[in-house]
Amino acid sequence: MFGAQKKSPPIRSLIGEGTVVQGDLTFTEGLRIDGEVHGDVTGPAEASSILIISDKAKVHGRVKAAHVIISGEVLGPIESSSLLELHAQARVVGDVRYELLEMHPGAVIDGELRPLKSAEKPALTLAASNEN
Repeated sequence: MFGAQKKSPPIRSLIGEGTVVQGDLTFTEGLRIDGEVHGDVTGPAEASSILIISDKAKVHGRVKAAHVIISGEVLGPIESSSLLELHAQARVVGDVRYELLEMHPGAVIDGELRPLKSAEKPALTLAASNEN
């Protein structure tokens, strides 16, 4: 009705607790990680994709998706083209690029935060002083 929200894509894949994956992962729609991944995790940034890294999960590698929700640990850079949610237990070691950021008290980032739109902003110039 008023301000209809976009529906999140379904979670079609799960990496269960106790599972360790070696290598890069590419997914469509939704992925939930409860285990450990040693490699990059990439979802389509242009389309709607959701990646959930639970409080029990650990990712050693680059993370890239549209909507990223982190409650666990990421050791590597993160890029979220839509929304990045960092819950209270989240621990990130790496640079973070985001469109929108929601960070709960207690979340920790050891890296640089950069909004994606900052690259599109024109440089500021000083107006010449007009002394007559």
